[in-house]
Amino acid sequence: MKQIITFLCMAVFCAGTALAQGAAAMIEFVESIPVETTLDNPDIRNTEEVWIEMFSKAQKSIDLEQFYISPQRGEALDPVIQALMAAGQRGVQIRIIADRRMYNTYPAMLDSFSRMERISVRLIDFVALAGSVQHGKYMVVDGQVFFIGSQNFDWRALTHIHELGLRIDDERIASVYQDLFDLDWRLAALHDPDSSRFVLSRRTYDVPVVMNTEDYGAVSIQPTCSPRTLIPDTTLWDELHITRLLAQAGKEICLQFLSYSPRSRDGSCYDALDGALRRAAGRGVKVRLLVADWQKGSRAEAALKELAALENIEVKFSVIPEWSGGYIPYARVEHCKYILVDGDAFWLGTSNGEKSYFHTSRNAGLVIRNAAMAERLREIFYKSWDSGYAEEVVPSRFYAPREHAGE
Repeated sequence: MKQIITFLCMAVFCAGTALAQGAAAMIEFVESIPVETTLDNPDIRNTEEVWIEMFSKAQKSIDLEQFYISPQRGEALDPVIQALMAAGQRGVQIRIIADRRMYNTYPAMLDSFSRMERISVRLIDFVALAGSVQHGKYMVVDGQVFFIGSQNFDWRALTHIHELGLRIDDERIASVYQDLFDLDWRLAALHDPDSSRFVLSRRTYDVPVVMNTEDYGAVSIQPTCSPRTLIPDTTLWDELHITRLLAQAGKEICLQFLSYSPRSRDGSCYDALDGALRRAAGRGVKVRLLVADWQKGSRAEAALKELAALENIEVKFSVIPEWSGGYIPYARVEHCKYILVDGDAFWLGTSNGEKSYFHTSRNAGLVIRNAAMAERLREIFYKSWDSGYAEEVVPSRFYAPREHAGE
């Protein structure tokens, strides 16, 4: 209670200062909804609209760090790409970082971009650098406007996958991720991964940032990122802030991921999230975990059943029905990635609930403290949780794997 009162006092003071200076920042949820479902929130703008607006208003620079880029002719990503190219044609400098391994699967658009004037492309080998992939999905425009979310730069992410992100117009927040992008831009140019220590500059940030917004009032924002070994400020590590958030829970924890597992691919146990959830349930917190049905028949299924068997923990699979036009690989799935605590605060980012996303992959996120935003996210969560697409995980039930071909 003391922490809450302190934060509210700080927020009121900072909000009053910002208003006195005539400064009001902007933050909004951004979603993608699978067509032919009932998950849409009319008050939340769709991803392609926000991306097009960001690119169309860009004046100096656009920096995108993406897992991969995958367009398809006639789909919703086409006008987004047109807006990006139009920005380059009017003089905006564009830099794109993508994962080197995923480039082998989706090379065409990146190759096309690399041949365009004012668009520079680099591939980052995160397997060599840290052991896994560049999984981040964020962009910075003009050093001022920032977007982060579960959305890949993929045509399917705009119309056939459930996604959630945040757009923030605040230079202080954008600058943290600008530094992260600039670090990866340098890392991507390395021919010798062992020399990464020479381009990693340590620094500290004045965070969390408290910004005044027109829609939500005072919002506290804590930037986070992973892995700990390759970020400018190790105090921003995702896992650190997520476990702190879970430890503060007193009533309710709502989690949504594509995948969740305390069992790593090498067979080791990952207790950071799982232990925190079990401890929360043990002290009476109601825990609700929603994961994609791609987990059916996977190595994670047993762990999900173990959680579902515990008192105060409920687990559900989200089953998005196939499109009427036919099967689409890597689509028709819940892909959101967030953790909501007590209707007061939440983390939203690019990581799933597994060790590699925090220890060996490039990912990023935010911890937001604002009751109104948290309540809106709670409504989004329960729209999926209470929908006809959610299926309870029953420990004794057999689940057949669903075809999906991967993430």
